Amino acid sequence: MSTVTPLADSLQSQLVDLLGSDAVFADPAEREAYSADVYSAGATCALVIRPRDKQLAARAVGIITSAGHDVIGRGGGMSYTGGYIPLRPESVIVDTSALNRIVEINADDMYVTVEAGVTWQQIYEALKPRGLRLPFFGTFSGQRATVGGGLSNGALFMATARYGTAAEMVLGLEVALADGTILRTGQAGFANVSKPFYRTYGPDLTGLFVHDTGAMGVKLQATLRLIRRPAELDYASFVFADIETAASALSEVARADVAEEAYVFDPESTRKNLAGGDLAQDLKTLAGVVKGQSSLLKGLKEGAKLVAAGRNFIEGDVFSLHVVCAGRNAAAVASDVAACRAIAVKFAGKEIVNSIPKAVRAMPFPVMNAVLGPEGDRWAALNAKVAHSDAHAVIRGADRILDEYREEMAAKGVTLTRLLIAISNHAFSYEPVFHWHDRWLPVHRRTPEPQHLAKLTEPAANPAAAELVQRLRVRLVNYFAEIGAASNQIGKTYPYATSLLPTTRALLESLKAVVDPIGRMNPGALGFAVHSPRKSQ
Repeated sequence: MSTVTPLADSLQSQLVDLLGSDAVFADPAEREAYSADVYSAGATCALVIRPRDKQLAARAVGIITSAGHDVIGRGGGMSYTGGYIPLRPESVIVDTSALNRIVEINADDMYVTVEAGVTWQQIYEALKPRGLRLPFFGTFSGQRATVGGGLSNGALFMATARYGTAAEMVLGLEVALADGTILRTGQAGFANVSKPFYRTYGPDLTGLFVHDTGAMGVKLQATLRLIRRPAELDYASFVFADIETAASALSEVARADVAEEAYVFDPESTRKNLAGGDLAQDLKTLAGVVKGQSSLLKGLKEGAKLVAAGRNFIEGDVFSLHVVCAGRNAAAVASDVAACRAIAVKFAGKEIVNSIPKAVRAMPFPVMNAVLGPEGDRWAALNAKVAHSDAHAVIRGADRILDEYREEMAAKGVTLTRLLIAISNHAFSYEPVFHWHDRWLPVHRRTPEPQHLAKLTEPAANPAAAELVQRLRVRLVNYFAEIGAASNQIGKTYPYATSLLPTTRALLESLKAVVDPIGRMNPGALGFAVHSPRKSQ
């Protein structure tokens, strides 16, 4: 029996002719794996393709939409908001991971051009010997995270407290539209231009394709701005008695512009993070700390501090703020660390050993063993971005909702952690994460290192806990919409389109109709309506 529909069989032949048999996957297990993210599974797609050439990738998109199938772009595969989950079987997932070429590093004009499947780690390692770096340079998604996926889903974390998100450093894009044409944005979209060095000559067309979850097109290439790599780094950590005080300190650090990273773990987050390591990982982290310092002597000293601190350096139910300071020289960095300490004192914080931010920076691109919890449990996050002055309000509002479910959560084994992140000096990110024991999805079986996975036992299916997690997610997502919070990783989870003002939504829908007239590009993403299946004419 055929594993795909007759229409997909015909489409498969066309795509094999175009891309080669080794770039087209019809195996049921592969299709099922690609049709699920970290949180849920969708309809199993008809095919998966992994093009190695931008021009052929764009031609494939046109062939797929002409055949009446949906096109869904996919990056590193660590999403948990349904961004690349198919809504119907007549879908083809475009895995961009083989578009992995660094096209140009231009140190004179301070930009790098990369294909969409290039990872943040790849860029980091290519730039390091040149003394260069991206402003924002990596996510929590480790080695797998790609530029295309990050730009589609609002990547943030590494250096976000100073430089913002991935979207804010994009100079231009190449995007495959639904009909198979390639659109160039930024300065590269003009005639007689040899360098893609500028973004906003006229209306910002690049912005239309950033954070779009692939609803506007499939990203093929991006040009990103560079900075010179900071010569010095230092770290500091502080604990606070409650989440609101920690949040206040976080926001003040952000407003003062004294840190590249600033984030808060709640007590349960800290326990999970410290419980999840092993000796091999600890040794890798230690080596990273030593190599990451400006001199061998400093590296050995910092490594010794990490060893001495061990894993039991945070006691009690406290909220810990961690900062990374960076600059051109040791004096400038010391001044920034001193400013962080003064802020912590202002909010009654107590300084502790800085092992956590030091370890995170030592291994900024880990293998994603953390796709599962330390006991083999699953997790799924949400997020709300608000102004710093609204930080307490979003925390309290979410707590009021969560308080309604405390007993049921305890009964069904659902726990909560919270992460707070500073985004430049203008935004505060509140990220609740639910944890529960449940049957694994393909990503949980495929992503961790085999030796790590062998130490875990897959739980039995837990529909009661899964149903509760889904209810909690819906309640919080609706609350975030009610207060006008922004979110990254919009996917098919956040009600983006329906939250817009009518005139804004009308313009967005008009633009969507231009680049995707028959609604084939990732239907349902951004909250766009899903139209009845129909072929193009």
